Amino acid sequence: MITSRQVRAARALLGWTQELLAEKAIVALTALKRLESTQYKPVNDNTRHQVVRALEAAGIVFLDSDRGQGVLLVSNSGGEKRR
Repeated sequence: MITSRQVRAARALLGWTQELLAEKAIVALTALKRLESTQYKPVNDNTRHQVVRALEAAGIVFLDSDRGQGVLLVSNSGGEKRR
């Protein structure tokens, strides 16, 4: 499962605002803010899935190993300029 830190880091790598990610993931901005919160706040699994799909489509790879979690930007496969 992705963490709030991974989502914030992925957004930073892409140079995206919360508003842009919410738009691309087709989720409510308030739901994205809950997902990115440092405090545990419940988030619908579909919201989490949509956010992951949008970030992966933009070239983000989510990493999870025994050493920790992270993100990697492998390409801008969406063919769009980063905003």
